[in-house]
Amino acid sequence: MRGPLGPVTGGYPSSDGSTQLGGVIRHHRKCRDIVFLLIFIAFWVAMIVNSSFGFNQGNPLRLTYGLDYKGNVCGDKHANPGLKELELRYWLNPNQVYESGSKDSLFSLSDARSICLLDCPTPSEDGLNWVCDYPEGEIRLSMDDWIDRNYDYFEFLTPEMRNTSLQLLGPCYPVIFPSTNVYWSCQFIARVSNMSLRHWQQMGGVNINEGIIIDKSIHQSINAQSSVLKRYVADVGKSWPVLIVCGGLLPLFLSIIWLLLIRHFVAAMPWITVVVFNILIISVTMFYYLKAGWIGHDSISPIIGEHDPYYHVSGRELHHLRVVAVLMTFIMIVSILASVAIVRRILMATSVLKVAAKVIGEVHALIIFPIIPYTILAIFYMFWLSATLNLFSSGRVLQNNCSSNCCTYDLALKKVNCDRCCGYSIHYTPHIGVAIFFHLFGCYWATQFFIACSATIVAGSVASYYWTPNEISTEVPFLPVFSSMKRLIRYSLGSIVLGSLIVSFVESIRFILESVRRKLKVPSTMPDGFFGKITFHSSQFLLRCIEWTIKSVNRNAYIMIAITGKSFCQASVVATELIFNNILRIGKVNVIGDIILSLGKLCISLSSALFAFLMLDAHKYRSSHNKVSSPLLPVLACWALGYVVATLFFAVIEMSIDTIILSFCQDSEEHQGNAQYAPPLLMETLNSQSETQRLTEGPS
Repeated sequence: MRGPLGPVTGGYPSSDGSTQLGGVIRHHRKCRDIVFLLIFIAFWVAMIVNSSFGFNQGNPLRLTYGLDYKGNVCGDKHANPGLKELELRYWLNPNQVYESGSKDSLFSLSDARSICLLDCPTPSEDGLNWVCDYPEGEIRLSMDDWIDRNYDYFEFLTPEMRNTSLQLLGPCYPVIFPSTNVYWSCQFIARVSNMSLRHWQQMGGVNINEGIIIDKSIHQSINAQSSVLKRYVADVGKSWPVLIVCGGLLPLFLSIIWLLLIRHFVAAMPWITVVVFNILIISVTMFYYLKAGWIGHDSISPIIGEHDPYYHVSGRELHHLRVVAVLMTFIMIVSILASVAIVRRILMATSVLKVAAKVIGEVHALIIFPIIPYTILAIFYMFWLSATLNLFSSGRVLQNNCSSNCCTYDLALKKVNCDRCCGYSIHYTPHIGVAIFFHLFGCYWATQFFIACSATIVAGSVASYYWTPNEISTEVPFLPVFSSMKRLIRYSLGSIVLGSLIVSFVESIRFILESVRRKLKVPSTMPDGFFGKITFHSSQFLLRCIEWTIKSVNRNAYIMIAITGKSFCQASVVATELIFNNILRIGKVNVIGDIILSLGKLCISLSSALFAFLMLDAHKYRSSHNKVSSPLLPVLACWALGYVVATLFFAVIEMSIDTIILSFCQDSEEHQGNAQYAPPLLMETLNSQSETQRLTEGPS
């Protein structure tokens, strides 16, 4: 058995024999786990260096817009020539597009000559329209004049230039196929304009290939996995106002309201939480159905702006939304059934929430304290998101090494040029992938660290409240939250770093294993045999259990760190032993209380997701250059941010309950079953006849 912790955590006698406040909660501590604190500092230095690489090499415009034949990013005002507002990528030579879609062709669409335009050209109804290359050399037009002329200066061409244009060598090219704006690329519609084609043939133009291939070639490029990933990341950047409102301000407001309601209407809050949770998860699921096109006519579309209503283009984003809609349906059904199943246990949660509400009433700073870590995390997330956009776009723009015939007329050289006429692509080296993974890991570790710091400070405040002898309860230090914060910063930051690192490491291992499984093309490759399926599901369940156990042990270890000032490993041993010795006493209360609090966090995060759907429905995010390709990632980001904010604030209740219960168990253990430091309300709650029977005898 361990020695008693009474003199460590409660009052201690002074020289005159009177009881002094605080005990070793405020004295006789020393710095713990310093090595891990130094590692964390070094890690932050590496994060800054890693992010500076992204800021130096990245250009977020690359995530949304394509490259022209000079390697410029469409829409870049600093390009040469300036491409401000010229955001649409257009392929000039239809035969090159056709060739890139042929099965046996070595020609790539990235090598086809493309320029950036303001809008997608359309064929003339009574003649032949032209789209000409950027004006330079003998073409004395400014970019603005070129745009005003609908990119057409065919009438200014010399006979030689006209001849090369009729051979599809430029500098002007005919508009034979209609095109539409699909994710800022002009996708050809395989429906040739007969009038334009007739004029082209009458002028002696070369044969133009027709067929569905010209449509599919561009479509496959737009729907490539790398293109979809870039659009998803760009969506988060474009929807930053939504992230601020729905992922930051809204959950902050709702979390404070929830804490105040717990303080004043604790008996009704568990019931309200269950009802609101069911309403919200149904509402969010219905929004996924709406955007997936299964309800109503408001499904997402890859086409930007006005277009032929009879022309439809499918995208991976729509498929992903439908997969998530099915998954949300399953989660909704399971969640509703689970919430109904715990209704009978809500009274138990209410009784223990009353104790936490009493603590909040006594230690007033607990309600507003989470604003401090909230502010720090908000600043960190803004910096992190900006660095993320730059890291994902930090590849090098290099000219392709093509072996195909891409000869074109060069206005500057005044001749047809076949040298270095290949297109440009963004090349990502392996170290960029490592940098992105390191950046993602850093975000998760930092989040876990700040959440752990907040929880430990709350635990220290509640411990001071509990272990103050009843006779001198009026002498609880004013704002004990800041006393707890001072102890944490001075002595225990290294321990918190270690605990948050363990959680982050386990999550990263799970992520890597899942990525390897997907890379090996075994998404549903469960073994066919019965025992194989059992093994597969058991391993998945085991990983989840390990993750949950580590998080649970960490949370109780943070409590013991706040109380005793021990190192992380020592605090984990003490907390685990205390829990096992009193599992029947605290098991039910902890489980039911945690479920209600988890439902509360989900209510906050689901509210964030629901309002994100509503904000993303605005015209600003459905058209023009701010169009969001899919609400999926911004909504998930708002859900995650809302959950993090709710976790910060709900830790006040969560850690209050856990700290009070652990302290009560320790108090009872040290005083032969009679807790001497427990507040009257806690004694009334845990020692009542019915509660004692439920806590000690287990389910009947």
